[in-house]
Amino acid sequence: MAYYVGIDLGGTNIKAGIVDDQGQLLNKDSIKTNAQRPMEEIIHDMGSLAVKVIEAAGLKKEDISAIGIGSPGTPDNKAGVLVYAGNLPFKMAPMRKLIREVIDLPVFIDNDANCAAMAEAVAGAAKGVKDSVTITLGTGVGAGVIVNGVIYSGFNQAGSEFGHTVLVSGGEQCTCGRKGCFEAYASASALIRMTKEAAEAAPDSKLAQVIKEEGKVNGMTAFKAQRMGDAAADGVIDKYTDYLADGLANAINAFMPEVLVVGGGVCNEGDPLLIPLQEKTMSRPFFGPGVRKTRIALAQMGNDAGIVGAAMMGMSCVNEKLDGTAC
Repeated sequence: MAYYVGIDLGGTNIKAGIVDDQGQLLNKDSIKTNAQRPMEEIIHDMGSLAVKVIEAAGLKKEDISAIGIGSPGTPDNKAGVLVYAGNLPFKMAPMRKLIREVIDLPVFIDNDANCAAMAEAVAGAAKGVKDSVTITLGTGVGAGVIVNGVIYSGFNQAGSEFGHTVLVSGGEQCTCGRKGCFEAYASASALIRMTKEAAEAAPDSKLAQVIKEEGKVNGMTAFKAQRMGDAAADGVIDKYTDYLADGLANAINAFMPEVLVVGGGVCNEGDPLLIPLQEKTMSRPFFGPGVRKTRIALAQMGNDAGIVGAAMMGMSCVNEKLDGTAC
């Protein structure tokens, strides 16, 4: 049995765990990122956390084949450098070099959305499928594409940014600088914005009542009001799933995956989201007569996706399955 360390680097927390070669997570731990610190300190803590989870599993460094790291932003896999990460102080960060100063093992770096896609392909909703796309709905919209069992990243490891394809020309402002992006309409942040706007337009609605009682708005607020029979909430969810379906249909048309996986906190709603989303999405891609259709599934790996996927990317690297990369 081979073992790998997966590290999931986020703006708030750094998570790490031991994963076997079947994608099973054996243990995990986490620490605060404290993202305002110099990148060298953050990366050093990532290495220290790797050492900690290895020891906690009763293993030695010699038992570990590689360390995989999933991070926001764009990596340079060959150089072992994180070129940049949007919400972290990382620019041309020599991550492989600095991790190896703490624990000298092969280190592979990839985008966190790619890692989530790999986790779903190895042990989750797309297990056993060679071609899949995983879309993660959070503060933004992340996407990972797997073609014939291998992550597709483009020539510069910055590919598959479906969140920044335009749905509405001249529409809502996106964090990338453009207007009308998929992310500006289908992220959890977009759903929160739509929910607030609907409540303001219907101050006597149950939606407005829920917000007043809870004192906040999140991705579940509209669904909660919908279960109370609220028309304003129905309108929010109908509009949100329309935008989401358009973006998912675009991803299907681009890659025709066997499975399209949708994940993120908003997906915890389950069938009230998935059923209308499936109906809308599957009516929109260009499937010719007799052509097999993509299956839509909810992500299964949850908060462990980043750890498991990063570890599996490390495994692929040492097994020389990732063409042109090094670890």
